[in-house]
Amino acid sequence: MFSRILSDIQCILDRDPAARSKWEVLTCYPGLHAVVLHRPAHWFWTHGLHWLGRFTSHIARFLTGIEIHPGARIGERVFFDHAMGTVVGETAVIGDGCTIYQGVTLGGTSLYKGAKRHPTLGKDVVVSAGAKVLGGFEVGDGAKIGSNAVVIKPVPAGATAVGIPARIIASKEGVSADVTTQDRKFSAYGITQDDDPVSEALRGLVDSASSQDHQIAMLWQAVEQLSARLAGSDCVPQDAARSESFEAAKINALIGK
Repeated sequence: MFSRILSDIQCILDRDPAARSKWEVLTCYPGLHAVVLHRPAHWFWTHGLHWLGRFTSHIARFLTGIEIHPGARIGERVFFDHAMGTVVGETAVIGDGCTIYQGVTLGGTSLYKGAKRHPTLGKDVVVSAGAKVLGGFEVGDGAKIGSNAVVIKPVPAGATAVGIPARIIASKEGVSADVTTQDRKFSAYGITQDDDPVSEALRGLVDSASSQDHQIAMLWQAVEQLSARLAGSDCVPQDAARSESFEAAKINALIGK
């Protein structure tokens, strides 16, 4: 038991630069207290002492602000960072090395008792502040859930989910979220250098429109030159777009490029 608590303390020291000592973590980190108190609550629950399990989890909620159902399963080295207002449902499973921030909900969408209603997080998953993961699906190892995302479908290993409803950014070799790398680094709050897929799509449309504007201007210039040679006069309409007017740089700046 003590070795597991020491492991929990060390994982907090590794992931939180504000943690200065083991004593500080042991006495001042509600995320650690929530995990430690969940273990007897879960033992009570799995041994048929349901009321005692719920009462223990209720005390833990009162002391830490983190609500973990005693039926939930939590792996080793799980860090609830700040985590005020976090809710973990009955059939949720949190894998080893996961990090969960404040305001997160691991909730269910089914009303059937006994069914797998809540999500399963793989190893080293980061769930950022305010995110809602709703349903009995799996979030793969090394995945990241962006702040305030609403995830209602499975997330592949190493991928990042952002937006409402969440859109999936696939993992890439060589970045911290990719589970294929040997030296995967921890990413606080699930921050990724990859772009939102909607922004990527918008940028593609902007680039396409800019290219078409350029081609149209070149065509009108060619038509003007050809008509001048054949007829000796300018018969091209005065409102013809002879120069580019599409401001792609400004539009890209608005969408964050």
